[in-house]
Amino acid sequence: MEVHLIISDNGKKIIQDEIGKTADNIIDELKDNYSNLTTHDINNMASSIASGFFKINGMIIMPCSMATLAEIAMGISKNLLGRSAEVCLKERRKLIIVPRETPLNNIHLRNMLYLSEAGAEILPAMPGFYHKPETINDMVDFIVGKVLENLNIRNNLLKNFSEDQ
Repeated sequence: MEVHLIISDNGKKIIQDEIGKTADNIIDELKDNYSNLTTHDINNMASSIASGFFKINGMIIMPCSMATLAEIAMGISKNLLGRSAEVCLKERRKLIIVPRETPLNNIHLRNMLYLSEAGAEILPAMPGFYHKPETINDMVDFIVGKVLENLNIRNNLLKNFSEDQ
């Protein structure tokens, strides 16, 4: 499976602040483990993924800031991320938005509703606790597993809920 990655300028700053590595370090690590990874410059509106002719199974924006969510909800394509999301919506392809911020105000909720009505799936990073997570990674895996499941990508990150637990 091919994976195409766009990291926003703000995303690069957040990676540095929250993970303590540069985005380039993260990309290098990913490419070492996944030969099918292609990265795209967020400002390259001529990128192949900006076209409806580029066939994809879906797109994940994770995490998605409320600013990016608002731009997509209003049909504003200032960069490759917004354009690619717009293409998913117009071509009726799967678009999964994982909002980053909390709490949410009415504007955030309305923008999520606009996107949901346009065909996007809003999947907040709200981990379940029935699987008894022991680490932060367990909670992250839960969300990643849900995202992959919603793209019909088999994974072993989710444990099935059982009444016996």
